[in-house]
Amino acid sequence: MSKENNNLRKKAVSLEGFICIFVIGIVFYGLAHKMGGINMINTLIKTAHDLLINTVFFIMGVAVLAGAFAAVLSEFGVIAMINKFLSPLMRPLYKLPGAAAIGILTTYISDNPAILSLSTDKGIRKYFKNYQLPALTNLGTSFGMGFIVSAFMIAQSTLLNKSLVIPVIIGNVGAFIGSIVSVNLMIHFTKKIFKNTNVELEEDNSADLDKINYREIREGNAVERLLDALLEGGKMGVKMGLDIIPGVLIICSLVLMLTNGPGPNGYTGSAYEGIEILPYIGAKLNFILKPLFGFTSAKAIAFPITSLGAVGAALGLVPQFIKEGAITAREIAVFTSMGMTWSGYLSTHVAMMDSLGYRKLTGKAILSHTIGGLVAGISANIIYSLVM
Repeated sequence: MSKENNNLRKKAVSLEGFICIFVIGIVFYGLAHKMGGINMINTLIKTAHDLLINTVFFIMGVAVLAGAFAAVLSEFGVIAMINKFLSPLMRPLYKLPGAAAIGILTTYISDNPAILSLSTDKGIRKYFKNYQLPALTNLGTSFGMGFIVSAFMIAQSTLLNKSLVIPVIIGNVGAFIGSIVSVNLMIHFTKKIFKNTNVELEEDNSADLDKINYREIREGNAVERLLDALLEGGKMGVKMGLDIIPGVLIICSLVLMLTNGPGPNGYTGSAYEGIEILPYIGAKLNFILKPLFGFTSAKAIAFPITSLGAVGAALGLVPQFIKEGAITAREIAVFTSMGMTWSGYLSTHVAMMDSLGYRKLTGKAILSHTIGGLVAGISANIIYSLVM
């Protein structure tokens, strides 16, 4: 058996198993002790069911429409035009070549890992120096699922009885500022590490398509291309909607149980009951959270924390927070900003850095992006105060 396969094997009985049992036991004992065992199980199941019906399918609907719209923009050259205009800004803002602008657009209309296509495409890779490639992870993660997050937040306007277009735009600006900080910090680290190898990568003359000046299109006439783009974009939305189900149902259910309190009649096993740990922590940190992020309620801390693992799950918190009056348009701006910047980066950064071939730099990437996300939220709060 190869050494690589041996690294994926462990003894059947090990310390890891006992630690797992201990941690799970502590978590569920804490919930059951406060809520009652049967009530805890009922609340967990009913919360997950309600999230699936009323939140996940709503997000999927938004994702299907957004995916179709984004595919049409891409097919008929709008994305390529934006890319062409953005390219000259990349070097002064991000210290990256203009080709990196493609990464912003692809991740904004899809998800974080879309940035990896840049690292494997030799026609684009040739524009980068060695020390710049690891920073692609931070650039892509800063804008991952941006279109979905923005569309979902705007769709909450009816629930909040207020237009959220401007707050969402402010959130996008905040994410943009946070991305500049994150990428430049990462470049600062990688420049030191690659100081002896910061030369341009060897050019691949076989690349027959300059993706800055040209774009690929589908086969057929304009109508056929339109229909194909709509259907394929919609399919991507369905896939994204299905992909977020585990994150929303598992992570969001647990986070809500740690965020909410008992119902009007105490613990009855109804959906959205909980033990209020996160608001307690948020209240202790409110002297920091209020001036930095402008959070109205201590419950709001749950959104950025959940975004670290899965922004799709974090979106599931928003409707319930609005119904409870825990958030306002200001929080929507901050949530949009931090949700985009921290869109599941703890769950994707390691895999993305490994795919790029820079696993040892994962710690630097996470540190840079943590700071970038905080800056994004603070920026959105400040801009909201100035504009609104």
